[in-house]
Amino acid sequence: MKVGTDGVLLGAWANLDFYPNSILDIGAGTGLIALMMAQRCDAETIDAIELNDAAYEQTVENFESSDWGDRLFCYHASLAEFTDEIEEKYDFIISNPPFYTSTYKELTEERAMARHSESLTYADLLESTSKLLSENGNCAFIIPFDEEENFLKIAEENKLYPNRITRVKGAVNTVVKRSLLQLSFLKTETIRSELTLELSRHNYTEEYQSLVQDFYLKL
Repeated sequence: MKVGTDGVLLGAWANLDFYPNSILDIGAGTGLIALMMAQRCDAETIDAIELNDAAYEQTVENFESSDWGDRLFCYHASLAEFTDEIEEKYDFIISNPPFYTSTYKELTEERAMARHSESLTYADLLESTSKLLSENGNCAFIIPFDEEENFLKIAEENKLYPNRITRVKGAVNTVVKRSLLQLSFLKTETIRSELTLELSRHNYTEEYQSLVQDFYLKL
């Protein structure tokens, strides 16, 4: 599993100003987002869930090799299994969920499962999030922009409401491709913004560089 821009964006963008003490990363992949959470805050518990065997092993290896291994733990389970077995609630839940369609099924089985929306539906993701999230907690996701309306509708059915929405464009003259969403059980006025990543190829905007500079050695 490669480190992708989506995961870095979400991990850097998520608002942790409410000082969560426990964090859950759903669908760890390489463990990237959980590691970013450990770098960014002092949460005592940072758990992750990963079903894929190879990705789970890579996440565990990355956790153990990091400076924050004592706060990081990965469960080898499906989200449904985890939700049924875990009684604790988390202050912050974060996920870069799979969202690619069946056109990507020619990928290897592992990559296809990571990228294919059938492996974890938004309904399942948001239902489990609502069960695992503490009363005053927050959750954050990155999804395709064209799924935003549907995602927020399902979220509302689970009593989760958007507090922040940032829509992401790859370049100045391109269409919005991603939506960064932070939600909670509390209805508030939604803070909306837009983020552009590049002015031209590999010429990154100051806003994007400022957001991710703590996580890229080249910045």
